[in-house]
Amino acid sequence: MEEEIFEPASPSSQYLNSSNLSLSVIAVLESKIPIEYEDSLPINLLKDVFVPINPRFSSIMVTGKKGTKKWKRVEVNYQDHIKTPIFPTQKPIEFYDECFSTYISNLATEKFSQNRPLWEIHVFKYPTSDAAGNIVFKLHHSLGDGYSLMGALLSCLQRVDNPSLPLTFPSRQKSNLNNSNKNKGYISNFKIVPRFFKGIVNTLYDFGWSTLKSTLIEDDRTAIHSGDDGVEFRSPVLVTKTFSLDRLKQIKANLNVTINDVITGIVIYGTRLYMEEVNKETCNGKCSALVLFNTRALGGSYKSVSDMIRPNSDMPWGNHFTFLPISLPKLTNNKSNNPLYFIQKAHRIIERKRNSASIWLTGKLLDLLRKLRGTEATARFIHGTLKNTSMALTNMIGPVEEMALANHPVKGLYFVVTGAPQSCSVTIVSYVDKLRIAIVVEKDFIDPNKLKSCIEYAYESIFKAAINSSKVEN
Repeated sequence: MEEEIFEPASPSSQYLNSSNLSLSVIAVLESKIPIEYEDSLPINLLKDVFVPINPRFSSIMVTGKKGTKKWKRVEVNYQDHIKTPIFPTQKPIEFYDECFSTYISNLATEKFSQNRPLWEIHVFKYPTSDAAGNIVFKLHHSLGDGYSLMGALLSCLQRVDNPSLPLTFPSRQKSNLNNSNKNKGYISNFKIVPRFFKGIVNTLYDFGWSTLKSTLIEDDRTAIHSGDDGVEFRSPVLVTKTFSLDRLKQIKANLNVTINDVITGIVIYGTRLYMEEVNKETCNGKCSALVLFNTRALGGSYKSVSDMIRPNSDMPWGNHFTFLPISLPKLTNNKSNNPLYFIQKAHRIIERKRNSASIWLTGKLLDLLRKLRGTEATARFIHGTLKNTSMALTNMIGPVEEMALANHPVKGLYFVVTGAPQSCSVTIVSYVDKLRIAIVVEKDFIDPNKLKSCIEYAYESIFKAAINSSKVEN
């Protein structure tokens, strides 16, 4: 009987739902029209579409006889998972903006009950500056990573233009320019050998530095890193900013880099500008950002959930990611006058680390630590990695078509990760022709609007510089 209702929890699920570390993902769908529906609709949608997606949505995590954690199937009481906050009616937009901001801030620090499945849906029916209403999904990170949870979320949505067609996604393939050397086919053996040894040196350096960041080396105390204990238990502040994906693609094409390089460079440059504006004494302090890498062999789009949960799937469900710290380039007079430096620097750093075996070694280290000292010790190690770095950066690819949830067109979407012991976290997702950045910061320590303004300035400066550089070359 136990084998029928219990399923082993993966090591990563145990790390992310432990006494030392508990992370959640909050995804916000902004409705284009007022949210109106019959009371039975949310329950029917959850019962017929969402919960059947994966057994974890109807399971709780329990501790077995030998101390290992397992998923236990339970009966879902849907009323416990649907929250609809009530506020005064006929108030100005600014009032509901503040209500929604406070609601999300409080939601970020609320703990899940371990006695029911680890997800909730919050329906905010009041209009804000960004939407006619908001539907908020809160899911515990132990259920799966962003790729898995995005796949589950998209299973509940339909294309607005033609619901019978599947949503499509931008290609993940690299540009031909980046692969031009491979196509020429003239790389000789004596050129490959130095690259091989350079790869070994880079791997050893990256892995060694990553391990030290997790245990001994902490970033300097700066305007974006308080270093205080218990940051993860304080209510954060969330702000978002939308950028034109077409303009970002122009920068990408002119500099021959990736969209990921472009947005990473913009965030880093904007962050350094914020640090300089707030405290010039520490603006060039030692800072690093944790960049999350998906370890799946990604193709052109998300797989269906049925494909993810299939045995031996190439793109399996779960938490399949690793993280590596990257140093934030310092802001000097020369670099301030050349904002493209931060794009080029981000490109070199990410390309080197992505091709480094340190990503693989980090995963093996966590596995070894789990076998020797257990999941709680491994969770402490990950907690230390997060606490010793200043910020986290993660991004996802969204659909290129407009989508709808229960006949409510989605105007925009964004997501954040909560529960990390960091003063700043930046998450990025694309949708149709826009790219949305969500910035979560430690309340009363980082000025969220000033940081957003600095990132906006960085974006405009980099765009102008990229366009001008293209004109000079032509």
